[in-house]
Amino acid sequence: MLQPINKNDYQSLSSYLKSRSQEISSDILVTVSNILKDVREQGDVACKKYTKQFDGIEMDTWKVSEEELDEAISHCDPFFMESMEKAKKNIEYFHQAQVAQSYILQEEKGVYLGQRVIPLSSVGIYVPGGRAQYPSSVLMNAIPAAVAGVKRIVMVTPPNKEGKINPNIAFAAKLAGVTDIYKIGGAQAIAALAYGTETIPSVDKICGPGNIFVAAAKKLVYGKVDIDMIAGPSEILVVADDHANPAYAAADLLSQAEHDPMASPILLATSQTKIDEINAELKVQSAQLPKKEIVEQSLKNYGKSILCDSISECIEIANEIAPEHLELMVEDPMSYLAQVVNAGSVFMGYYTCESIGDYFGGTNHVLPTNGTARFSSALGVDSFVKRSCFLHYSKEALDAYGQYIIKMAQEENLDGHANAVKVRVQSWEKK
Repeated sequence: MLQPINKNDYQSLSSYLKSRSQEISSDILVTVSNILKDVREQGDVACKKYTKQFDGIEMDTWKVSEEELDEAISHCDPFFMESMEKAKKNIEYFHQAQVAQSYILQEEKGVYLGQRVIPLSSVGIYVPGGRAQYPSSVLMNAIPAAVAGVKRIVMVTPPNKEGKINPNIAFAAKLAGVTDIYKIGGAQAIAALAYGTETIPSVDKICGPGNIFVAAAKKLVYGKVDIDMIAGPSEILVVADDHANPAYAAADLLSQAEHDPMASPILLATSQTKIDEINAELKVQSAQLPKKEIVEQSLKNYGKSILCDSISECIEIANEIAPEHLELMVEDPMSYLAQVVNAGSVFMGYYTCESIGDYFGGTNHVLPTNGTARFSSALGVDSFVKRSCFLHYSKEALDAYGQYIIKMAQEENLDGHANAVKVRVQSWEKK
């Protein structure tokens, strides 16, 4: 099921995986650009037009009232609600540890300097509607924003054919601390969040997954607002030692393969026998999954295995691939963790399947894909704050150090910079 790759050819595998990045066609970019322009110029009128065109429904109002929210939540399964409440506690617990502190440093001669950590004022979260509903993503986006101290957390999500919000999405939003909910989707929702309309105020940052039109819209409004990332197809890399349970490994590989035909399940192991056992399990388990066709396409196109000499060699190759999800299905995984430098999130041991992180464990499931874990991080509290520096120099300090500043400015031929120091020093030298 998994196509074998020579361990010396893993770099071509890494390039092959990066080629999966969804290039947004010029036609889509033009279409989305026109939608953005319409919403920027016509506001709600354009939003109503596109909602009718794409969602097949006429909307008189976008905002979800408290009464409508509670009515939707009344249709939720009680055990689902209990599960989400427990997940929320775990996600909050993890992200509260990420909160950074402002600081101030004192030096001699009346110099002090420091940094302030300031939450963004407002954040918009896009949540897909229709058949794809991901209440877990609401928690993963909204909770870190709330922990960071964001005051206004806005959610946009497409209405169903009756003009209503999905009950599970409604509950997730209320649980996670979303302050405003608007029933609007697609590129027009991204435009509304970026530019604002008569009834939908603009935000500072937009997060959340969506289709290719939503991705294109996020790409085009970046700069007017910040965005989280343009995510690529999902990926998982499992490192399995000789004691790894083949059924566990196969199940975890399939958990990502079911996302998308372009998802990549990769296995690195130290035993050909183990690879063969896992392949046999993949055949049995994939036949039983409802999304069998998607799974089989993913395995055929991007399912790979690499036989390595040691676990350390497996991790060395994994670092080159920089997977979104990395499972260390080995004995004593903590002893190998320091060797991992490129991975969106690491799942350690035989019992920590990636699904735990997707829903319940507390770590964030919004992760860098397509090798971008080499330089980027999971969504977290830091994603929803900005840092502002401050500096104070006394007269005594400027008198002592001004000559150095003047010299450095002059060497860069920036005499105006040098003069800003000179006029101060000279003013008191004349007295």
